[in-house]
Amino acid sequence: MTPVVLAAVILMGGFLHVKAAEEVKSGQPQPPAHDKGNGMTLMQNSELETRNSKPDVSDKGSSMTLTQAVVLGFVEGVTEYLPVSSTGHLLLAQRAMGMDGESAEAGGAPTEPDAHAKEAADAYAICIQAGAILAVLGLYARRVRQMILGLLGRDREGLTMLFNVAAGFLPAAVIGLLLNGLIKKYLFGLPTVVVAWLVGGLAILAVSDWRKGSGKAGNSALPLDKLNWKMALVIGFAQCIAMWPGVSRSLITIVGGIAVGLSVPAAVEFSFLLGVVTLGAATGYDALKHGQAMLQMYDALPLIVGLISAFVFAVVSIKWMVSYLNRHSLEIFGYYRVALALVVAVLMTLEML
Repeated sequence: MTPVVLAAVILMGGFLHVKAAEEVKSGQPQPPAHDKGNGMTLMQNSELETRNSKPDVSDKGSSMTLTQAVVLGFVEGVTEYLPVSSTGHLLLAQRAMGMDGESAEAGGAPTEPDAHAKEAADAYAICIQAGAILAVLGLYARRVRQMILGLLGRDREGLTMLFNVAAGFLPAAVIGLLLNGLIKKYLFGLPTVVVAWLVGGLAILAVSDWRKGSGKAGNSALPLDKLNWKMALVIGFAQCIAMWPGVSRSLITIVGGIAVGLSVPAAVEFSFLLGVVTLGAATGYDALKHGQAMLQMYDALPLIVGLISAFVFAVVSIKWMVSYLNRHSLEIFGYYRVALALVVAVLMTLEML
């Protein structure tokens, strides 16, 4: 569950993509040269090359292999609840595997097939969050059952928790609906993600140093049952900052929980519960709005594989994170984010990514 493993999987996915592309390229028949005897003109030859090179958007399922689906599911499952940004890592993985639809000609806008591929890839990245959501529902089944009983009027503490989760979700529901289009248009790209990784990493390190210096890292913080709706609302507004890809919803809600007085374990648990509602709403919204484009581009099997992969690795990731944060601070994630931002920025500058 280390950052090294995560980076290795992304790099391996990129390597497999490059290798497959080279095999396809080497296996393509070369168009015949112009020959007076064969009756083919230069213009006809050019048209043939154009037809051979033009991507077929209607070729359903041809744009994702099962290996790519497993890699994306792994990245989603591992990073969804770690404070490192799952969206940012998915964008990085898609870029490394050539799935981001940004293969436009130099200086030009993306072609229509590229735009279609990007829409499908973005929708896929969001829809496989359902696997990570199921992981939380399974691991926190007791708390979820308590909230359901609260809704039925049979558990007062469960009703309070349900109300707090609803209060935390409200800001994201309103602001997300208002700004979703602008966020997708201007912020869903690797450069903006790199900025968020760097700023978020530095923020984690600064908060960790402050907590050490001020003696706030002790056990005097509040348990989850002391959370009220006002505190939950503050966490909810903080969550809206994570609409900028790369910030990390998990990071900002954990930090928000700590800021309102919760202990780290309590903040982590509330972040998970709030994530079920927030991610569930985002998944449903994108599935309805962009699901058709996704299903036109990919077969059902890669989607199923991605969901299962995300579920399995999310279970492992959540258990590891809870165990780790019971003994350590968030500091390691700050160093990881800063290092990742610098490495990706260098690779992009050298046009290697």
